[in-house]
Amino acid sequence: MLLQQHVLKKIKMMIKNKGFTLIEVLITVVILALGLLGLAGLQISSLRNNLSAEHRGKAAQLAYDMTDRMRSNTDRNNLIQLEDYKNSAAEKTNCIAVPVIGCTATEQAGHDLFEWKRDIANSLPLGDGDISVAAGVYSITVAWDDNRNGILDASDASFVARFEP
Repeated sequence: MLLQQHVLKKIKMMIKNKGFTLIEVLITVVILALGLLGLAGLQISSLRNNLSAEHRGKAAQLAYDMTDRMRSNTDRNNLIQLEDYKNSAAEKTNCIAVPVIGCTATEQAGHDLFEWKRDIANSLPLGDGDISVAAGVYSITVAWDDNRNGILDASDASFVARFEP
């Protein structure tokens, strides 16, 4: 008799709890789905930051490439003429990377500027470069569209290499 009452109690409890396990499973699935969405968001953020780091590295390489080009293109007094780089048209000339007789410093500067700007445009999204000097310190700036909005503006990343000849 006691056993029968115990069995009847268990049956009543099972009927009362019917469907409770299904609700637990559904809640678990929802929590798991939210966790996976968060993980996907982290992956996207990681990929974006990785691409930005790659662009920063490429910009540094391009900026230092131009400093090397400028240092190798000096006049008789071992001075870099910024005017050669600011005023020369960025156009392809017959100059090659090695100094050649008959290639003036201005022609070499134009050739270097052409190749440098071409490399920036091919390597970075909306990439652009600029050369300036203040108080004898040359600044080579490489900028690119880091926020991916299709416009190169002040909110985008840039890399600046400075050197004194």
